[in-house]
Amino acid sequence: MGLEELLPSGFLLTSVEKAAGWARRSSVWPATFGLACCAIELMQTGGPRHDLARFGMERASNTPRQADLMIVAGRLSQKMAPVTRQVYDQMANPKWVISMGVCASSGGMFNNYAIVQGCDHIVPVDIYLPGCPPRPEMLLDAIVKLHDRIENMKLGKNRERQIEELEQAQLRRLPLHTPGLAAERLLSGTPARSAAEPGAHE
Repeated sequence: MGLEELLPSGFLLTSVEKAAGWARRSSVWPATFGLACCAIELMQTGGPRHDLARFGMERASNTPRQADLMIVAGRLSQKMAPVTRQVYDQMANPKWVISMGVCASSGGMFNNYAIVQGCDHIVPVDIYLPGCPPRPEMLLDAIVKLHDRIENMKLGKNRERQIEELEQAQLRRLPLHTPGLAAERLLSGTPARSAAEPGAHE
């Protein structure tokens, strides 16, 4: 129950950013980029059981110039890496990337010279989707999360400020692992001192 309930019919209260975000969210066109077994789950997501068309994404583009979402489905080989980057560069702006499966996200079980250890070395990734392979429901959940991010994306100078705020928030995050921490301190339960404190690196 909001202010719009008190107005006559025919009025729509919104902002340009919200309208543009809703339009972008409702018309994401994925590029066909299946590389390995995760592509089978990607195809299943477009089938009648899960029905990707509910999100306006049933049109898989065979040309990157008509796509704005790349779903890297499967392991990315070194030989395929320059092609991946070329396809990404040819996609229309704004564009997004979902890394589908553990092989695309981190190389998975293929820790060797032939496989790129994470497609984020080649293209910027917006959503990481774990699993080997992830089920269609997991891909749909990742798509819904991406839609939420697209809908709340700022425009113009607000977009630049949003990017700067996100970068500063990432820089302020504490590291998950401190290499210089002594093993006995971990075993004894003594709290670790921060790097800014005197004598922290003794």
